[in-house]
Amino acid sequence: MEAHRRLAEYVNLVIDAVATQNGAALKALLTVCSSSSYRESIALALDVVRDASRITKQVDKHAQLSDMLNQHMRCMQSCYYKHYVDAYNAIEKSANALLQEFRNWESAWSMDALCTMVYELRTLAEMADRELSSLGKNPDKLKGAGSFLMKVFGSLAGKGPKRIGALYVACQLFKVYFKLGTVHLCRSVIRSIETARVFDFEEFPTRDKVTYNYYTGRLEVFNDNFLAADQKLMYALEHCNTAKRVNIRMILKYLVPVKLSLGILPKESLLQTYNLLEYMDVVCALRRGDIRLLRHALHAHEDEFLHSGVYLVLEKLELQVYQRLMKKIYIFQKQKDPSKAHQVKMDVVVKALKWLEIDMDIDEVECIMAILIHRNLMKGYFSHKSKVVVLSKQDPFPKIGGRPANV
Repeated sequence: MEAHRRLAEYVNLVIDAVATQNGAALKALLTVCSSSSYRESIALALDVVRDASRITKQVDKHAQLSDMLNQHMRCMQSCYYKHYVDAYNAIEKSANALLQEFRNWESAWSMDALCTMVYELRTLAEMADRELSSLGKNPDKLKGAGSFLMKVFGSLAGKGPKRIGALYVACQLFKVYFKLGTVHLCRSVIRSIETARVFDFEEFPTRDKVTYNYYTGRLEVFNDNFLAADQKLMYALEHCNTAKRVNIRMILKYLVPVKLSLGILPKESLLQTYNLLEYMDVVCALRRGDIRLLRHALHAHEDEFLHSGVYLVLEKLELQVYQRLMKKIYIFQKQKDPSKAHQVKMDVVVKALKWLEIDMDIDEVECIMAILIHRNLMKGYFSHKSKVVVLSKQDPFPKIGGRPANV
């Protein structure tokens, strides 16, 4: 009797939330993974009551709602016992039933509940895939979740008040695509958001705008479009809740290499505050013109940089380090003999590199000098016959000034 009472009470609470259009209450009732107040009691009750459909018959006038309740309670039970594949299969059916009802409701009162269902679906898909992998089976649930989320996104992409949830679902899709390594699929979602006339980006919740700019900024990093990446990641940083230090660190993890590519070096205190110590030696190498230190930093944190997808971005900073080294040689010569400061002999550069334990011959150094001049990181010309770089007497080392080197 107690088990029947618990299940009936839960069903009645869902019915009341729908009848009164209480979105906050429905959201709490549908929560499964994240701090659910009902998961344990529902799971234990279903251990006793084998057929819960008798209890859910009282919502016959909402056939989809009855299906949703049956599947959602089964999802709670499976999740409680850590049977995540079963939990995902149940929540996919539950979410589909809720989506059918959502389409019939005129207003967006249940938007928070739908977004919760979307989050739970994606989270359980990841957990189910880990379970499948541990059993030696094909982990395909997250891919299935992505297909379902596209269906939800399509339901929100039209005119009307429901479009306010489109950006949240788009961000959940980004998380799926990044996890699966299918980031090219983000493009169709981005086009829908940024070209559809029904969307006014500023009307979306700040939380969703921050997440959207974080992921689209990361995409621009992968495409070496550093100016666009800087704009998007700076938006995410400036609008991120300052109490969310973990989120700020995630943004800075990509914003720092973008800023470095644009010739802007972060303060050491910033890296320490947000525990981004892997960038300390990279920044120090850029300040000193120390190519050895840069290579050491890339080697020491290679796995982390590769996992983040910024290794190649940081590797391209070598040209800026060479520019800084040449600038230091120029300054040293200017102090010693101002009249010949603009003439840098190749053997001097070779010796400086050898001091840094970088073994290069003159031909290799000539090649680097030619690239620096070509990329406008150094003004002047190269005299192959004299083995000398003749630097411009006016601004021989142009500042990148917030623009990437012509890589």
